[in-house]
Amino acid sequence: MSVISLQTKTRSIEAERPPMRLVASNAPDSLSGLDDNARFRSVVMPHLNEAYRLAHWLTGNRTDAEDVVQDASMRAFRAIRNYAGGSARSWVLSIVRNSAYSWLRKNRPTAVVTVEDLEAVELEQANPGDRDGENPEAALIGKADADQLRAAIAALPTAFRETLVLRDIEGLDYREIAQATEVPIGTVMSRLARARQRLTMVLTSEQ
Repeated sequence: MSVISLQTKTRSIEAERPPMRLVASNAPDSLSGLDDNARFRSVVMPHLNEAYRLAHWLTGNRTDAEDVVQDASMRAFRAIRNYAGGSARSWVLSIVRNSAYSWLRKNRPTAVVTVEDLEAVELEQANPGDRDGENPEAALIGKADADQLRAAIAALPTAFRETLVLRDIEGLDYREIAQATEVPIGTVMSRLARARQRLTMVLTSEQ
């Protein structure tokens, strides 16, 4: 799968993103508050575009994605003192993901029911090979228009969709995805393989 191909065809979501309202701007002006603000600006703010894109892919529209990112920003600010280093990106996206799932469970409970059901499929059909680079899947993506590709990704089960987005659109490595989604690396790899297979099937059927 070509990361560049997916990024090129799907990044218009970023261009549509309006300025985000940040919880840090409303933080108290105490010494500890200023310190937390500085940590928030350093750790969280550089990844807000990625946070919004992930929230948009999971919720499906701009308004809901804004709500999720705002909630995630508040959670991140409250937890910023507990950030112990490592990949800030995966830490932030983990909070965004959890916020998105909380929102989905409240507003669209059927969208997250399938996560547990996928585990049995993964065990039976896991394929840990990461077929990055030029291959038939990349060629198929190259032929699909952006709207067709976005629709095909959006139709994936949530657990598959988030893994595909984090790997093939955002470019996270397996360890970062495992941290963000709180699953083993092997599960990340099997979900990615299944997501790519389903995406290819959908795009092939539409040719």
